[in-house]
Amino acid sequence: MDVPALYRTHHAPLVRYLTRLCGDPDLADDAAQEAFVRLSERPPANEREVRAWLFTVATNVVRDARRSGRRRAEILAADPASVSPEIGGADPSDDAVRAELRRRVRAALDELSERDRAVLLMREEGFKHREIASAVGITTGSVGTVIARALDRLAERLPRDEEDG
Repeated sequence: MDVPALYRTHHAPLVRYLTRLCGDPDLADDAAQEAFVRLSERPPANEREVRAWLFTVATNVVRDARRSGRRRAEILAADPASVSPEIGGADPSDDAVRAELRRRVRAALDELSERDRAVLLMREEGFKHREIASAVGITTGSVGTVIARALDRLAERLPRDEEDG
């Protein structure tokens, strides 16, 4: 298995998906790297399913990191003085309107279940229904319904602009 070639092909879409999934570019990059490390150590049995395998492994890495992050946050909440202020911030060249739209979509995505979020984002990355089904543990025949329902849930959570009515 040519891991460097697979990295060149799948790394950018994987990081883009993970960033959308978790909202944290650093966590997304770390999870993608971990997925490729695991690919080199224990590749999937079927080389034709490498893309879906990578996305599944990376999604699980993000899920695990978020769980442990919540535990750390609870521990740190007990001693707020130990928390240092966040360094950096938003890029000043970002367009304010786009930044606000991203914030609204991110907030709405965060309210969805992990499965709904993963299904929508994998669909956005161009995954086939078969690959989505394998990654999230549902039947191929139910993927379309799950996507439609997830889109409905997302639309319910997106606040409408006042001028939209």
